Amino acid sequence: MGALLWLLVPVLAALVATVWSTWTQRSRKSGDGEELAGYARFREAMEREHSASDPASDAA
Repeated sequence: MGALLWLLVPVLAALVATVWSTWTQRSRKSGDGEELAGYARFREAMEREHSASDPASDAA
């Protein structure tokens, strides 16, 4: 019975390694697209605000 227990150790280690490698290789969806779109909208708004400002205030 002790030999079977020692055979169980590498089998469990292989199972844990398989689960771990599957977990680390999963595909993740990155949320960068939405953040980059928000940044682009921010830049556009800042450019519009700057171009619409009063030219007299820029001279001062």
